[in-house]
Amino acid sequence: MAPDRGGPTTVVGPFEVELQQLGAPDSGEGSTLGRMSIAKHFHGPLEAVSRGEMLSAMTPVEGSAGYVAFERVTGTLDGRRGTFVLQHSGVMDRGRPQLTIHVVPDSGTGELKGLLGSMQIQMESGWHSYEFKYEIRSSE
Repeated sequence: MAPDRGGPTTVVGPFEVELQQLGAPDSGEGSTLGRMSIAKHFHGPLEAVSRGEMLSAMTPVEGSAGYVAFERVTGTLDGRRGTFVLQHSGVMDRGRPQLTIHVVPDSGTGELKGLLGSMQIQMESGWHSYEFKYEIRSSE
């Protein structure tokens, strides 16, 4: 277990993701709305699995879309066992991505109670990796 340092810790590692369409997309004028399940397996300092759901909106303009998602992560983070929830909000503006992923405050359980943090995702040549900046707030 990593020691408490009194400030944020940053960890990095790879992960695999599987998305599965849930129901038929809803196509209408100017957009297509979709719903997908998320299943991930994180490796490295975050050794965990996650399950969640994503809602998306695709436009007819190439590279423009948006999504929101929640996923419950279960496993260990630097040796601490528990669960927590990640909240995603992402937009693509004609190919320019903007993504925020945060730990839902007070969603941590077990040894991850009090977890706060944010995550960045990188995709390169079909491979995914995370950079997770976190701290564990005392219960006081």
